Amino acid sequence: MSVDPMAYEAQFFGFTPQTCMLRIYIAFQDYLFEMMLVVESVILKKLNAFPDCKISPFQIRKSTEKFLLFMKEHFDKLFSKMEEVLLQLVLNIPKNVLLPEDKVQEQYPYTREQFQALQDEIRQLQQQYRAEAAAGQALRAELEEQKAVRAELEKILQWFDGLDNICREHGTSNFKESFAFLTQNSKKLQDVLKDVEEKSKKIKKHEQLL
Repeated sequence: MSVDPMAYEAQFFGFTPQTCMLRIYIAFQDYLFEMMLVVESVILKKLNAFPDCKISPFQIRKSTEKFLLFMKEHFDKLFSKMEEVLLQLVLNIPKNVLLPEDKVQEQYPYTREQFQALQDEIRQLQQQYRAEAAAGQALRAELEEQKAVRAELEKILQWFDGLDNICREHGTSNFKESFAFLTQNSKKLQDVLKDVEEKSKKIKKHEQLL
């Protein structure tokens, strides 16, 4: 088998020439094996017509295998020559032939250095794109954070507006006075809560004594 990859031929045919030759070889080999089995079966039938014959089926099988090996050796030699001819004259695209899909390379030829420069430019553009994408993602995250902070500030402003309305309802318009008023009421609520807790504890103790 040829070791030449023959990539251009594979592009044109849709398969590698070596694969084609391998399939032909396997098909011929399978046919040879089948033919030898048919020959062996015919010989065995002929022997059945001669009961006095001293040749056993085992001897026939050994002879068949020996003849098959002989045929295979000669077949491999012939196939090697056939493969060489087919790969050179039939399944080979000459060096001066250009496939239609590759015509653009003939119209716009480029050197290895130009191709490398193009590859470098592509990598640079990819890096710039990744950097811009990361920056855009960071900006979007910052914008979401600003929205969250703004929402919290609006809640605080609403709370102050509500606090101001409560203070006005109780006749206090100054913020310091309002804050002092709320602090005083808060202390009163704490005292009431403490008194309720103490009474609750006393009731529980009284129930336990009963």
